[in-house]
Amino acid sequence: MDIKELIPQRAPIMMVDKLLHAEAEEAVCQLTVRPDNFFMDSDSLIAEPGIIEHIAQSASAFAGFKAVAAGATQPPVGYIGEVKNCHIYSRPGIGDVITTTITMGPEVEGVTIIRGESRVDDKVIADTTMKIFVKEA
Repeated sequence: MDIKELIPQRAPIMMVDKLLHAEAEEAVCQLTVRPDNFFMDSDSLIAEPGIIEHIAQSASAFAGFKAVAAGATQPPVGYIGEVKNCHIYSRPGIGDVITTTITMGPEVEGVTIIRGESRVDDKVIADTTMKIFVKEA
């Protein structure tokens, strides 16, 4: 499925290329870092806010997948409500493939707690917990 069917974001701030896997409460997404990435820093590495945005958009792709599977014609729009316990261990560069695992936690009154872990190859580059508010399309 085309990622544009699952997330509302468009160029230049699309931070997910593919949804690789989704089931139950876990999904895996990928992004290949390109030189024209909106979040590219002057040192040719993705800036920290770009990594956080990638994790949030991975959660968005998972929510979009669930919505489309339930019959929605447009992906829901999500908003980051809170970022907690965010650790950025390293920043990926051009050509790196970021693979992020999203685990959905409880949802209360439209707010979902998610856990995201991003890797390049087998090395963890970031992990965080976020509160995401999802507004149905």
